[in-house]
Amino acid sequence: MADRRQEILDAALALADERGLAAVSMRAVAERTGVTPMALYPQVGSKAELLDGMLERLLTELVPADAALATGAGGQDWRVRLRALAHAFRELAHGHPWAATLLFSRPSVTPDAARVVDLVYTNLLAAGVPPSEVPRLERLVSTYMIGYVASEVGGRFGSGELNPRARRGLVAAGREGALPGHAALARWLEPRVDWDAEFEADLDDLMRLIEAAAAKGSQT
Repeated sequence: MADRRQEILDAALALADERGLAAVSMRAVAERTGVTPMALYPQVGSKAELLDGMLERLLTELVPADAALATGAGGQDWRVRLRALAHAFRELAHGHPWAATLLFSRPSVTPDAARVVDLVYTNLLAAGVPPSEVPRLERLVSTYMIGYVASEVGGRFGSGELNPRARRGLVAAGREGALPGHAALARWLEPRVDWDAEFEADLDDLMRLIEAAAAKGSQT
């Protein structure tokens, strides 16, 4: 029974990789696995449950296989563990460009999916963040991790020699009084962005924010 469910989820993931998340339907997955749509329901339930199962499969890839990395044993610093998780999110999204949409649209309600959230909780606690602040900061951290890669693989950050912000700067340059912020920053908007370097710089800022929340908590 479990093997059959995994086969169905494999088919759904393959379909999304080939044709996008919108192509995933009970009928399409049934055709891929050679059964009728009704035969899927005992295995995965509804379409919503199918999506939850896909999300669970994706998020289990994020849970570090190394127990030391997951739990902090062996002297692993919380910063190292959170960076590893952020890089895992980025790698996952590049391997499955549609995944960010699913991650943003489905709550982590399955047991394996909840383990990823729990990893963020435990690392924020290890950083010294007050327990009352951990849920809020987890949402901030997770939203950054998912949002960055969604913007990157979805095209919001742009590609090629001229990024969207630089193009807006050109519009500002040609229209007096238009987009004054862009006009003032034109020379810094023009260079091509190194997204790898920006990702690391953003993670540095995120770590400092967590450290600040922990320091603030220690003073109260």
